[in-house]
Amino acid sequence: MLYIKPTSKTVDRAFEDLEASIARNGFGLLHSYDFRKTLGEKGFPMESECRVLEVCNPRQASEVLAADMSLNMALPCRISVYQDGGRTLIGMVPPTDMLSLVSQDPAIATTAMEVERTMRTIIDEAA
Repeated sequence: MLYIKPTSKTVDRAFEDLEASIARNGFGLLHSYDFRKTLGEKGFPMESECRVLEVCNPRQASEVLAADMSLNMALPCRISVYQDGGRTLIGMVPPTDMLSLVSQDPAIATTAMEVERTMRTIIDEAA
């Protein structure tokens, strides 16, 4: 249920490369979270870096929401870049897996497959 690619890049470099790949593939970066920084500021220091990027393709998101507005709770898609065991990893929960939990609509499944293909490309390019 997870798609994870190791990379020899630093988290900073992988994050920058993800930003470029997201734009190159027609998606937009809506927001990013730096869990290490945020939790550290709240008194819960983390050793490993962990950043999450919320991404979206406007056309595909509008198709999903037009078909079923309640699916807004499963959007936007997320890509993580993080350290684990001294390695940098880039990963996601595949949209096909995520949306199949909340919808059995074949049109939603088709859009989820398209989104997943592009997100795999984004991750692969950045890794």
